[in-house]
Order: sequence, then C-alpha cells, then structure tokens
Amino acid sequence: MSLPQITDRETWLKARRELLVAEKEHTRARDALNTRRRELPMVEITEQYRFTGADGEVSLADLFGGYRQLTVNHVMFDPAWDEMCPSCSAGIREWTPGVREHLRSRDTEQVFVSRAPYEKLAAWKERQGWTIPWYSSYGSSFNADFGVTVDVSGPTMSFNYRDDPTWEGAEGTQEMPGFSAFLRVDDRIFHTYSSYARAAEWFGGSYAYLDLTALGRQEDWEEPKGRADSVRAGVPVFD
Repeated sequence: MSLPQITDRETWLKARRELLVAEKEHTRARDALNTRRRELPMVEITEQYRFTGADGEVSLADLFGGYRQLTVNHVMFDPAWDEMCPSCSAGIREWTPGVREHLRSRDTEQVFVSRAPYEKLAAWKERQGWTIPWYSSYGSSFNADFGVTVDVSGPTMSFNYRDDPTWEGAEGTQEMPGFSAFLRVDDRIFHTYSSYARAAEWFGGSYAYLDLTALGRQEDWEEPKGRADSVRAGVPVFD
C-alpha cells in the first residue's frame, strides 16, 4: 500500500502551508465561478408541466411551495425499471430534512423528480423508509426537456451540453442524473441553471469528507495509486 511519507511536524506544517496557498486560490476561483453562474441569463418556462406526488397532480408552480426558488434533483428511475438507479439511491440516503429546512430559510424549495409513475416511486420510497419530496414526471416531456432522458439510438447523444457517442447497439432512451434550478418572478417561472454528470456528486456529503482524507475516495481514477486495499469504480455507490 502506498501511504503518505512519514515526516516530523515542522516538515508537515511547511507542506501544509504550501498547500493552503493553492486551496485559497481554488476557493477564490470557485467564488468567481459561482458569480458567473449567478450571472447566467434565464429562460421563461411556458410549458404547462404536470407532476404527480403524494397529494395528487400538481404543476411546476406548485412545486415551489410558495418559495421564490426551486431546486430539482433529477433522479434516475425509468418507467420500465422495478428499482431505481443505485448511484441516485446512494445520494438520496445522504439527504436529511435539515437540508430542506436550511434551503427554505433562504427562500428555496427542494424536490426530487423521476420519470417512473408515482406508484413505483411511492413503493420504493416506502421500501427505503425515505421522507423525500418526490414527484413523478411520467407522461410529460419534463425529463427530456431538461436533459436527463436522452435519445441514445443515433450515432451521438446530446448530454451535458455536448454531443457524445452513444453506447454501441443502444436503442431508445436512457435516464441520466442531473440538477436544475428555477426562479419564480410574480406569476412567471424561469429556468436559471442545470448541471449533469460529475456536477451531481456534491448532492450527497460523502465525497466532500473523503476528498479531505489520505485515502481519498478509493476509486480507480485517483492519484496517487495504491492507497486503498481495494479500489472501486468511479461511481457514487457506497454499498
């Protein structure tokens, strides 16, 4: 196993202070990136999307719950599946009602949306003992319009704002994870942001902790190699 070099405290402090300089640069760069994200233009939503939740059919405006902003976690559950995506499930297991409470204190509601019929979501939710605010977009174009149900039957598929090769021999559509944010201005709703792929890994807390440790995420793409007794694939599954 390749572990960090053993040294004395003074040598460690010198190296740690050098790393702090880079960490501060990263923090400032992240702040600047967040500013650019807030400066993005926004697009008005005119489609009358309908969703199904625990209390029946609702509109996109209803999902705001009276708050000014709405965040949507797009979680993968195809209508044909009997079980949801294990990576999405792992992220949801790290969700707590406190997150929603804190977002609401900043005038922001948080919900989860999947394409499977609500009956499947409700059954899976009960099986897992979850209390998440989970809605079905079944029968609407919501998932496709926001880039998480993608057509993989052609030579390329459009995902994460890029055209990528499809899986060889794939047909039909594929569910993908993602995140979208919306803003309500009077009676109008605007789409302000969406992100996909690795951008979704921050919605659980495990990676944030593991990235600060000597062994890291213990996944096969990380450097330096040989830190963990066994390495995992680069997907957020923690079973």
